[in-house]
Amino acid sequence: MMDPVEEVLNEPALRAYVHRLVGDEGLNLLLKFPKEGEHSDEDLAASTGINLNSVRHSLYTLYEKRLAEYHRIKNNETGWLTYLWQLRIDHIYDAIREDLGLVLSKLERREKYEEENDFFICKDCQVLFTFPLAMDNDFKCPNCEKALTHFDNDMLLRSLKVRIESIKKSIGHA
Repeated sequence: MMDPVEEVLNEPALRAYVHRLVGDEGLNLLLKFPKEGEHSDEDLAASTGINLNSVRHSLYTLYEKRLAEYHRIKNNETGWLTYLWQLRIDHIYDAIREDLGLVLSKLERREKYEEENDFFICKDCQVLFTFPLAMDNDFKCPNCEKALTHFDNDMLLRSLKVRIESIKKSIGHA
């Protein structure tokens, strides 16, 4: 039976996703994370040889994506809190699905903007204007005074639609 962390990190797309989240040191932490039990950030830093601040940064980043979890223990004599961490790499598909959902909503907003607007461009300055802005400037570039020409955004719209459909299909919304 392969370790769940190794299984995820052996998959190039999943490894790239985790790397984007936590970088080289975070990947190193995941590879060296003890297989069993819960561990304090200090113990993890000591056992892996990774800087304590890097360990904490990686753990909090993973926690934000629900790929790590912790519980606190309070020392009644000192009042100090110790956080004991464990990995939840099994949540990686949920984290990716959530991230793709955010990308999807941004792409859909952009698609709506592109569909609802007519654009004009200054061919010299390469500045793009919506119809109301172009009209306010008498269809002349405010920078160089040259005439603005209509800008066809059909290729961009087609590209957005393809990307949106692809993401919908991959997260099961198609």
